[in-house]
Amino acid sequence: MNPAAGGCEDGRGRALWLDAAARLRPFIARRVPAEDVDDILQDVFVRMQRNLAALRDEDRLGAWLFQIARSAIADHGRARARHPRAAGAPPERPAEPDLDAEREAATALAGCVAAFVARLPSPYREAVTLVELEGLTAREAADLAGISVSGMKSRVQRGRAQLRVLFDTCCQIALDARNKVTAFTPRCERTC
Repeated sequence: MNPAAGGCEDGRGRALWLDAAARLRPFIARRVPAEDVDDILQDVFVRMQRNLAALRDEDRLGAWLFQIARSAIADHGRARARHPRAAGAPPERPAEPDLDAEREAATALAGCVAAFVARLPSPYREAVTLVELEGLTAREAADLAGISVSGMKSRVQRGRAQLRVLFDTCCQIALDARNKVTAFTPRCERTC
């Protein structure tokens, strides 16, 4: 039976979707927080429906479903990293006094990022701007720049390394165990 041809309207088609959900839910639940499982499962089903006609070998349906689920989980993780606090999420707890100083240090240092990125050589400046500041994926940035994905990733890594040198030259930066800025001391009069 081919669900793309409308087979989901009968009882057998519905059973196939329910079976897929029963197999995918635990797989997804082991990889993401519980509150995100239903969203990702829905995303998997949307992707399945859109791409079902492209499935060539129905015997590989199970492997195909899990590949779609892995992609949806990865995309969800990237989106969450770019936008850590989604709309409708509960408000953050008020910061403790010692955390305020850490946030001030990070905010002050973040103000220098654009100035330092502007000092990078052209290909690295473009790569860091697209991926780190504008939030594009390496693939999207590579397409815009007209280079390979691995080339874009290399440029971003080299740009980050050059930024690190610029920051180290400018300031002595204290980091916590999670590499979050806790304090910084300018090495010269001008920090940026």
